[in-house]
Amino acid sequence: MQKSLPQIVRLTVVFAVIGLAVAGCGRKGDLDPPSAQATKGGDSSKPTKQPGTVDKPFLLDPLL
Repeated sequence: MQKSLPQIVRLTVVFAVIGLAVAGCGRKGDLDPPSAQATKGGDSSKPTKQPGTVDKPFLLDPLL
């Protein structure tokens, strides 16, 4: 069975979109609890560091 070029391109795009949707983005882990400053009206844009966690760099960190 021979497929035409537009059908192959369409299948490639569909599989690429499915692959990106399945892969997702972000880090696996628990949600960060709210910081004490955020509840007092402070700057909540800075993330808090959990005790005992190691921050490993991720490939897409510079884009985020």
